Amino acid sequence: MNPTELNGIATAMVASGKGILAADESSGTIKKRFDAIGVESTEENRRDYREMLFRAKDAMSQYISGVILYDETIWQNAKDGTPLVKLIEQAGAIPGIKVDEGTQALPMCPGELVTVGLDKLAERLKKYYERGARFAKWRAVIDIGSSIPSMTAISVNAHALARYAALCQAAQIVPIVEPEVLMDGDHDIERCYEVTSRVLNKTFQELRVQRVALEGMVLKPNMAISGKKCPKQASVEEVAEKTIRLLKACVPAAVPGIAFLSGGQSDEEATAHLNAMHKLGPLPWGLTFSYGRALQAAPQKAWSGKPENVAAGQRAFSHRARMNGLASKGEWQSSLEQKAA
Repeated sequence: MNPTELNGIATAMVASGKGILAADESSGTIKKRFDAIGVESTEENRRDYREMLFRAKDAMSQYISGVILYDETIWQNAKDGTPLVKLIEQAGAIPGIKVDEGTQALPMCPGELVTVGLDKLAERLKKYYERGARFAKWRAVIDIGSSIPSMTAISVNAHALARYAALCQAAQIVPIVEPEVLMDGDHDIERCYEVTSRVLNKTFQELRVQRVALEGMVLKPNMAISGKKCPKQASVEEVAEKTIRLLKACVPAAVPGIAFLSGGQSDEEATAHLNAMHKLGPLPWGLTFSYGRALQAAPQKAWSGKPENVAAGQRAFSHRARMNGLASKGEWQSSLEQKAA
């Protein structure tokens, strides 16, 4: 393991004004997104859609530091035969790969899940590295309910995240460590804060036990936010203030950066929250975005599977990437959204 090289990649992933495009939707998830815009989810259509994003030069070169790919996508070539990984590299972004294999029910813990995929991960990481991946992602999901999460679910998922991170670093790949406390449910922001703090503390405890170099990783957490069904939704300012307080309490300064997931927030909400956090600086780590839906909903709709709409799809993607790039420096304002509209 070369910790200096890992730190260089992790730092580049959270460079000021840039963030990570999460284009790693599973086949099931992208089918749902395509169904919503009336596009058949074939391998070719999925390839064409992602190629459209990776060829959006303005967005990719100015605002995107890295792209998380799905296993299918990392092996695909563009229409002209260029590997999609090369398109990402040519735009100056870093290719990455989602390596977890989804979730399974956690025994003895009704309603709770554990992420799987460690078994042959070491061999898979070698192949991904050869293909060009320089970082990876593993997502653990923690749900909030009346009697959950249990300490079991938190411990088991934190342990798996740390095992994954250690295997990545041994393969000279930067791990994105993603413990996601879901925003489904009717819990308030205080409950989210309390659960997320337990999850982050346990995750960093496990990372230390497994000797993961904190300087060579990126954290991808949820924000401290009200559950979707909570009657009282916290304001943008409260989400920003509580999230920063939470991160300062739980995330060591050795971590080069934090890239938030959007987790079901609307495009503009995710941007506004990130922007407000930068107003509370200076911060000990880089703070940016690793959004999937919040970067892609607009371009998907504009494209709608039609070749003649590729330019419109790329414009929509460039706009969202620019808005989030500005937010990751605290320079976004809602009037910029209206101008574009």
